[in-house]
Amino acid sequence: MLNRLAAAAVAALALTLGLSGPALADTLVITAARMVDVERGRYVDNPVVVVTDGRITAVGTAVPADLPADARRLDLPGLTLLPGLIDMHVHLASTPYVSGWNELDYADDFGAVLQVPHARANLMAGFTTVRNLGGPDFADVALRQAIDGGFVEGPRVIPAGASFGATGGHCDITGMPRSLAQANPFNTDGVEAARHAVREVRKYGAQVIKVCATGGVFSRNTEPGQQQMTLAELTAVADEAHMWGLRVAAHAHGAAGIADAIRAGIDTIEHASLIDAEGIRLAVQHGTWLSMDIYNTDFTQATGTEFGVTEDNLRKDREIGQLQRDNFRAAHRAGARMVFGTDAAIYPHGQNARQFAVMVEYGMTPAEAIRAATWNAGLALGRERDVGAIAVGRYGDLIAVSGDPLADVRMLETVPVVIKGGAVVRDAR
Repeated sequence: MLNRLAAAAVAALALTLGLSGPALADTLVITAARMVDVERGRYVDNPVVVVTDGRITAVGTAVPADLPADARRLDLPGLTLLPGLIDMHVHLASTPYVSGWNELDYADDFGAVLQVPHARANLMAGFTTVRNLGGPDFADVALRQAIDGGFVEGPRVIPAGASFGATGGHCDITGMPRSLAQANPFNTDGVEAARHAVREVRKYGAQVIKVCATGGVFSRNTEPGQQQMTLAELTAVADEAHMWGLRVAAHAHGAAGIADAIRAGIDTIEHASLIDAEGIRLAVQHGTWLSMDIYNTDFTQATGTEFGVTEDNLRKDREIGQLQRDNFRAAHRAGARMVFGTDAAIYPHGQNARQFAVMVEYGMTPAEAIRAATWNAGLALGRERDVGAIAVGRYGDLIAVSGDPLADVRMLETVPVVIKGGAVVRDAR
């Protein structure tokens, strides 16, 4: 990263002195034993991928004859190439090791500091793009700027900036007596407030809008099944966001809130734990993406109250954990569109890929689970020209793994090689 900043400084100096000539392209040629075509769920043998100035410029099975003399080579014999993975639901400023009332022992900016190592952990695990759906207000915007500027190492971050919902709901600050009143400044009570909240968080850097349509598991004084935003409010959020060119993610556990979020035109439903037959029908009809975090309950139930999670929150987690997994199976069988989202921070960052095996256990093939974290995620983000596949024009974001991930998806739990924008950020072969 520092080398890139130094190169930029030299280039700027050359321009100042009038010494600039034709820009030299940075080219990386990658070869491997095979590559996963994630759209079709099949292998391509002996692939050759060329990345120039951060974007893929060629994909084939032969090294192009017109490569520049200074092109770099990365030969990965015996390994399988895949696109960089995408986690559609992370919380980079949170850790499972500090939860519940224990969070009050830490300074206000503690979470913002945690983002830096957590971002790197996601990247080293092969997740080259993440969508951050909540944390300290606009800290994820700052993190995205720091990563994009080369100051810290991490994946491409799509920040929500600040999530919001109803007063007293899951996205509010609940559990305090009135004498210690705290509130989310973006609370959305009414249609006009909903539109204003979208405009304000976009103004300060949000690239996706996150709302809380229902209660939650890890909040106080809310229940997962409770609907907490009206259809009119959700519709106002979706319409306003779409007018500005932004997608919307709705935290929604309860069946009624899920159904209204879909009817409102929300793009992705997060958790979808208690989705019923009507919700599944609506999701299929509207083409709404479901992002169901069906791994993390293993961690929360195994660790219990050790790190501060309250017994009431663990109770809610127990009540919906298996239901969510069963409903994942039902939604997949019905043909609902699904993406890979883990709620990373409920369990340790960097362990995201453990969810793949649970997705397979509950009905997906390995190819479908991989597609959820690549091709599907790129579509759901509206960034299919940038991420989600190894294809000409997209970012040079790739990973390489051992074994046969289309037979054993657990191969993705250990990623020895990670490439982001044509830069090899991890090579642990």
